[in-house]
Amino acid sequence: MENDLKLKLEQLHQRVDALKDQINTEEATKNAFVMPFIQAIGYDIFNPTEVIPEYICDIGTKKGEKIDYVIKKDGEPVLIIECKHWKENADAHNSQLHRYYHVSKSRFGVLTNGLVYNFYADLERPNIMDDKPFFTLELANLKDASIKILEKFTKQGYNLTGILDSAEDLKYIKAIRNEFEKELKDPSDELVKLLVGRFFEKSLTAARLTSFKEYTRRALSNSINESINLRLKSALNINEKNPSKSDQPEVTPVDNNTEGPKYITTAEEVEGSQIIKAILREVIPAGRIAFRDTQSYFGILLDDNNRKPLARLHFNFSKKYLELFHNGKDNGEKKLLDSLDDIYQYRKALLDTVDNYQKNGEKEQLNTAS
Repeated sequence: MENDLKLKLEQLHQRVDALKDQINTEEATKNAFVMPFIQAIGYDIFNPTEVIPEYICDIGTKKGEKIDYVIKKDGEPVLIIECKHWKENADAHNSQLHRYYHVSKSRFGVLTNGLVYNFYADLERPNIMDDKPFFTLELANLKDASIKILEKFTKQGYNLTGILDSAEDLKYIKAIRNEFEKELKDPSDELVKLLVGRFFEKSLTAARLTSFKEYTRRALSNSINESINLRLKSALNINEKNPSKSDQPEVTPVDNNTEGPKYITTAEEVEGSQIIKAILREVIPAGRIAFRDTQSYFGILLDDNNRKPLARLHFNFSKKYLELFHNGKDNGEKKLLDSLDDIYQYRKALLDTVDNYQKNGEKEQLNTAS
C-alpha cells in the first residue's frame, strides 16, 4: 500500500511540475492538482456522496458559505479541504478553513495550493481548529515517514484513533524542530546565556554576548556535521583504524569562518553509491571504486581518477537522476530515477563503462610498448 501511494504521489508531482505554469486560476488548480490528489488517496471523485465539491456550510447568519471539498467515509465527513491557487502560500489563508471547521463535524481540515498540503486538527481546543498544522505534505519533498502518515487518511487505511494518537506528537515535534533550526542559524540570547552560564562565571557584557553567539553557532554547526560524518562512515562500513580513501566519500569540513559546508552527503547518496558499488564489484575490486561528493553531484570514480567517472548521482533536486558514462567524462547521459532500486536497471551500462576503461587502458599499454 505504501509503495503504491508513493508511486501515485510521485506521478502527481511530475504532473504538477509539468502543468503548473499553465494553471492560471484557483479553479484550474483544484481540477488539475487537488482532485487527482483526492483520487490518489483512494476516494471516488466521481461519487458525489463521497467527494462533495462546493459543500454548503452555513455559519451563523452567513448563508451559502461553501467549502471547496468535503470527503465522507461511511456517510461521515473525514476531511474538509480548502484550496488556493498554486502560486499562493498554503500557510497564509487558514481563516476561511478555520470558520468552516467547527460546523463541518470533521476532525481534520486541509489547506492546500496543490503543491503543499497542510493538515489541521483541534488539539488545543475541542471543535476549534488549531492555528498551526500538525502535519505537512510537500509533493516536491516526499518522505517515507510522511507517506506513512498520509496512509492513515486514505479511504482504505483511514484510522481516526491512529491519527489522533500521533497528531499531538507530530505537532509539537514539528514546532520544536522549527525552533531548533532557528537556533542553529541564529542562536538566541536565551540559548547562549543558558549554555555559556554552565561554564563561564563572569558576567556577560553586550560585547561578550555577541562573541559567544558566534561561538555557539559554530559549535552547533561543527557538532552536527561531525555527527553526520560519523554516521556516513558507519553506513559505508569504513574501517576506522585504516580507512580506505577510495571507499570514503568526501564531505566538506566545516569552515569556522563561514556559515558551514556548502553541501553534505545525504543518506540517499550513500545508499545509491553502495548499490552501484555492489554492481561494479562483479568485475573490479572494491578498492578501485572511489566516491567524491561535490556541490552539484555525488561522483563514483574508477581508481579515484576524475578522468574516469563511472557514474554520478544528481540527488540535490526533487527529481533524481543517475548519470552514466560511455566514452569518458564528457559523454554523460542522465537517467530519471523513480526510486533507488531503478539503479539496478542500468547494471549493464555500468559494467560496460568499466569494460571500456579497461580496454582503453590495455590499448594505452600496447601503444607505449610499441
